[in-house]
Amino acid sequence: MKIEKITVGDLRRMKDQEGLILQGCGGPLWEWVDGVNQMLTENGCLLEGTTFQKVSSFEHDGCTCLLFPFTGDVKLDMGRLAAWRLQSQNVFGGTWLSDYVPNRLGGFARDQPKPKKEQTKPDCPLIGADGNIWNLIGIASRTLRENGMEDEADQMFQRITQCHSYDSALSIIGDYVNITSVNEKETMSDNFSMEMQ
Repeated sequence: MKIEKITVGDLRRMKDQEGLILQGCGGPLWEWVDGVNQMLTENGCLLEGTTFQKVSSFEHDGCTCLLFPFTGDVKLDMGRLAAWRLQSQNVFGGTWLSDYVPNRLGGFARDQPKPKKEQTKPDCPLIGADGNIWNLIGIASRTLRENGMEDEADQMFQRITQCHSYDSALSIIGDYVNITSVNEKETMSDNFSMEMQ
């Protein structure tokens, strides 16, 4: 038999699990586990000679509680267990994990979305280029695609076709690329060529 100490935070992460929680378990916890296993066996709740071997204990509101998790190695008659839980409610404060967490702990923890990898805007030489908006869109789109940002290029184009001014279009392009000067790119290319020679 193993009794693992857990926290209420651990309980809040058990969204897809179920179990029986008994509240106010004082004294040696192994005696509680042995006694509960015996009672559940005698009442026909535990089947085929199985017992709860892995139990968790936690503290909440100044009282020690035990969680008897419903795992595949424990064979249960759920109807009899539900009846036993109701009959012994005043003695053990028995409740289901799925009731205890929402009613006593404020609910299960939501899965935190993984932070989106921040993608830096690629440099795009627009200053000094032909200012026709379609030309600028083409340069910006090509820059995004060259940097593996095809979705962003499509999204940028869609947004620009729905705006109604040149300034708005430029602002949208600036949301996707870091606008630089044509001369800057030429200078960088010249420096690179000199290093290669």
